[in-house]
Amino acid sequence: MIREAISQGAAALRGNPLRASLGALAIAVAVATIVLVVAALDGIALYARQTTARTFGSDTFLIAQIASPGRVSRRELQEQLQRNPAIRRLELRFLEQYADGLVEYAPNAQTRADVISGPRKIENVAVTGTTWQLANLRDLAIERGRFFRPDEDQTGAQVAVIGADVVDALFPSVDPLGQSVRLAGRRFTVIGVQERQGQSGGASLDKYVWMPLIAYERAFGAPRTLQIFAKATNDRPSVVGEDRARISFRARRGLGPGATDNFDILTPDAARSFVASLSERVGAAAGPISLMALLAAIIVITNTVLVSVTQRTREIGVRRALGAPRQQIICEVLAESALVAIIGGAAGLTAATLLVSAVAGAVDLPIRVEWTTMVYSLAASAASGIVAGWYPARRAVRLDVIEAIRTE
Repeated sequence: MIREAISQGAAALRGNPLRASLGALAIAVAVATIVLVVAALDGIALYARQTTARTFGSDTFLIAQIASPGRVSRRELQEQLQRNPAIRRLELRFLEQYADGLVEYAPNAQTRADVISGPRKIENVAVTGTTWQLANLRDLAIERGRFFRPDEDQTGAQVAVIGADVVDALFPSVDPLGQSVRLAGRRFTVIGVQERQGQSGGASLDKYVWMPLIAYERAFGAPRTLQIFAKATNDRPSVVGEDRARISFRARRGLGPGATDNFDILTPDAARSFVASLSERVGAAAGPISLMALLAAIIVITNTVLVSVTQRTREIGVRRALGAPRQQIICEVLAESALVAIIGGAAGLTAATLLVSAVAGAVDLPIRVEWTTMVYSLAASAASGIVAGWYPARRAVRLDVIEAIRTE
């Protein structure tokens, strides 16, 4: 019975391809919407993980004067600046003195400057002064060369590690290792090159120069405040390092029990939570949109199948008079609507998958449509087809046989 029902449903579709195409298009749009929404949410989550890994490292946290993820109002920023003093070198030394082997620190200072090599120049590059310990805390993805050594750090050697955008701008046809760049009127030797990192929050992670902090201070002066990257040592849980850093910093600043921290600690989880909240907001809006698109598709398929049943009224009456059971007629109508929905769902899934692949290539983000999403979307389209065909099927078997035969 099922095979015959599918055969009859397919014949009905072939008999009026334009009507069938209209229903398939509606379900294709609905399925494509659902697939794109799921892929977008997966992409946001992946982006959050990759961004925090590139910016902080997987288990690294950041101590800063202000390190609030997301946007803060001007008033909130002013209040934080008044409450949180700048972080100085003496405080860093205090943290290192009382680390007790539980946490490792790497200070950072950053500014923006033009970088020059010969006749070429790249403007507005993020220049970071740090210490050799940073390579232990974060995966800096050194593609060629190396990061600076402890002795270069302690003497303030004028050496630099540069990002891929700086390489492209200043050394398009030569090996940058051993070449010289000029920053703030000083000559730095390139000792390392980072692999291409992409973007974070719309800003390039490849337009960077890293140098020893002492060399940075000679070139740009003492920073207004330091940021300190930190990580628990010996694979200890990150919370151990965070607790030690917070306790030590509170002690250094004389904060009593119950007093609010006058510094910020930003963990990868905190940074990810901002993107996660954005993902939740997108999901909250996307769910009803997808549901409405699916509901609209069901209505369109219902109408197209109703037209099909109306056009076949005489045929159905004759078959009923010849002894065709009600279940057979119901199965045929449901098969017709399900086939329309499955064809449309497959088309929508294909279009959405191609679009996701194109977008992933354009934004350099490895997002894709998971096989589970494919299965669920096709199952949803088939279920929608059955739901859409139920009313026309019930109407078909309730036709008066004599009146149906008389219909021209």
